[in-house]
Amino acid sequence: MASLRLSCFPSILVSEAPPFNRHRRHLVRCSDDRRALFNRIAPVYDNLNDLLSLGQHRIWKRMAVSWSGAKEGDSVLDLCCGSGDLAFLLSEKVGSCGKVIGLDFSQEQLLVASSRQHLLPKACYNNIMWVEGDALDLPFSDCYADAITIGYGLRNMVDRHKAMKEMYRVLKPGAKLSILDFNKSANPFSSLILGWMIDNVVVPVATSYGLAEEYKYLKSSIQEFLTGKELEELAFEAGFSTATHFEVGGGLMGNLVATR
Repeated sequence: MASLRLSCFPSILVSEAPPFNRHRRHLVRCSDDRRALFNRIAPVYDNLNDLLSLGQHRIWKRMAVSWSGAKEGDSVLDLCCGSGDLAFLLSEKVGSCGKVIGLDFSQEQLLVASSRQHLLPKACYNNIMWVEGDALDLPFSDCYADAITIGYGLRNMVDRHKAMKEMYRVLKPGAKLSILDFNKSANPFSSLILGWMIDNVVVPVATSYGLAEEYKYLKSSIQEFLTGKELEELAFEAGFSTATHFEVGGGLMGNLVATR
């Protein structure tokens, strides 16, 4: 088990420190190889997302942020934030008076996110702080967040029930969680199409970037993921009062929306 490095990237401008719970025990619960994988793909992650989805991932991410219910002045979290796409969208929603914390276990992804922040012109982006941390042991106080998003992250967690319980803990009563990821369809035909796309589009394109091995994990990770119905049940088990899974992108993607 690797110990957590709770790193607030120093170049980010925020009005005050986030509500870290210093009394919690912080251990990163993830496989070292999975973290290394995301560190390796960080430099080309955004380009590959645009290429592989034909830009559609930007539409899906806007939908996920909209479903989160984030609004002006809110304090929100984007977990497994990667290079920051959802965090930037959340920042536009909450405005300069709001706060956004993007958390990820990959330092390389966070460095990309921080670099992007300095290149983008919107003043509201100054409200974003990047934190290297563990989604299974969130370093935030109870009932802190007005909304939480995760884009393509829950699937990679070693303990999804623990992750869901942590998100429930840090959300305020009545606040929403929005989780975007690949859809593990109960329809065999849809699953066949997704598998074909990964084998014949995703992996060959990733190969051209020298990342064939890094993207071969994708198919098995989706097969081991939860269906929409199972995700709803997971949310209810964690204590959420409502949970609805929406299929998007022609059923290739899914978005769980849960209310504490």
